[in-house]
Amino acid sequence: MPKANRLRLIERLQKVRGSHVISYLTSTRPGMEVHMAMDSIRIIFEHLSLAEPKEWGNIDLFLYSNGGDGIVPWRLVTLLREKAKKLSVLIPYRAFSAATLTALGADAVVMHPMGMMGPTDPTVNTPFNPIDPMNPPNRIGINVEDVTAFIALIKEDAEIHHEDELVLAFNKLAEQVHPLALGSVKRFLSQSRMMARKLLSLHIDASKNQHKIDEIVDSFTSKLFYHGHPINRLEAKTEIGLTTVENPTLEVEQVMWNLYLDYEKEMQLLEPFQPAYEFVSKNPSLAPGQQAITPITTSKLAFIESEMRTDFLQMEYELSGQREPTGVTKVQFLPRSQGWETE
Repeated sequence: MPKANRLRLIERLQKVRGSHVISYLTSTRPGMEVHMAMDSIRIIFEHLSLAEPKEWGNIDLFLYSNGGDGIVPWRLVTLLREKAKKLSVLIPYRAFSAATLTALGADAVVMHPMGMMGPTDPTVNTPFNPIDPMNPPNRIGINVEDVTAFIALIKEDAEIHHEDELVLAFNKLAEQVHPLALGSVKRFLSQSRMMARKLLSLHIDASKNQHKIDEIVDSFTSKLFYHGHPINRLEAKTEIGLTTVENPTLEVEQVMWNLYLDYEKEMQLLEPFQPAYEFVSKNPSLAPGQQAITPITTSKLAFIESEMRTDFLQMEYELSGQREPTGVTKVQFLPRSQGWETE
């Protein structure tokens, strides 16, 4: 059984590391990605509440995510640190954006050789964002560093420094990007930097190491230039200066990877969600003009799991499709329900 195997791996990890393990994973499946969100905090609290306070010693958060809500890391880390003598974040593979911020608040960051963190510069999504020309109902997310890079391009590469010319350049930007969206860029960047400082200050004495904290924050928010840049464990420790990064023992490394692979299979992370292909595969003999609806399908979008309990975010959906006389099949995605389930 998949769950039984995961629990065996969690128990083995706990025994080797002398810790309590809580897994938190969000789907990175292409076409069905979900983000770290505040609804996970309540569930993690319930996992913590299942044990007596004295039973919680070292806590390992086994974390996999492309990121999410920028306020989740602060609430998650402070909750876990109330229970933990030592809080470690275990990164088997991806821990980007908000997941990276979460790692910054840990006493130790145990990174598998495949483990990656990423820049913490946020992508801003507001009703004032530019409309996506390729998909008009949607709006384009604005990456904070794209805006700051535009200003740097004008000043450094175009060598424009005169105040009147800078105003013209900024006005040109404001013609394409709503001023309120640009204001949100500043607000989100300030929040991200503040959050990183607060999280680092949980285990680094800011009164003695403010310069070190500032250097780490600068590296994660602005010095890497590209939001998708993968930060490996050597880079995180030696170049960025995040000295909390640790290499796992060989046994821990193997268990971390095997545990991740079990979640990867359960969440179908390597199988892009392609509604048209899925519908056609279930209705291969649909004649022109015919319609059909697939049976309800379930997909697991997130996991929070410990030795005491398993919670997963599950979505149920159907696919409705019609074969046109031209041979083209039009498919509509019909979500039926989504919510957390407990085993």
